[in-house]
Amino acid sequence: MRPRRFQLFPLALQGRRGACMLPRKILFCTDFSENAEPARQLALEYAKAFGAELIIVHVIDSWAAFPTYVDWLTNERQDFLGRIQETARARLDAMGKECAREVSEVKTYLKLGLPAKEIARIAQEEKADLVVLGTHGWTGVRHLLVGSVARNILRTVHRPVLIVESPISRIESPQEPDEFPAS
Repeated sequence: MRPRRFQLFPLALQGRRGACMLPRKILFCTDFSENAEPARQLALEYAKAFGAELIIVHVIDSWAAFPTYVDWLTNERQDFLGRIQETARARLDAMGKECAREVSEVKTYLKLGLPAKEIARIAQEEKADLVVLGTHGWTGVRHLLVGSVARNILRTVHRPVLIVESPISRIESPQEPDEFPAS
């Protein structure tokens, strides 16, 4: 049986002049949902197989959760934000420690802002070779209203991106994606 490293080799990225380049830094984006779990497992497997550093990022979406037009709620909003950040930091630290059992280099980032923008910034700063994230698999009106972090990341992160659809999203959304019409 071949070692797992060679089974994952097709992920190798094309560098200059067609040279094969293995990812040395893998950035995994999480929202701590069940849909992010398959992406976490895949990012961890790739980091182990390639001997890569794993960078775990969680961004608290400032636009959706904290509207700026509510000036009179400043103290309450700050208290609420503080509790959210404490909880997210604890979950991120626990995830980082769990991943560190299998990968030698693990970093975590907790940011507040627009997810795609913050993830793009971290990917640039860290010089990530690969960005891995899960998707909810929403389609139709729900996708239009809520938007797609995955789609925004594809547009803003100028790096290879691996989007992992969760089996959970397929169960909850039996509808076919409207972007890919049947031919």
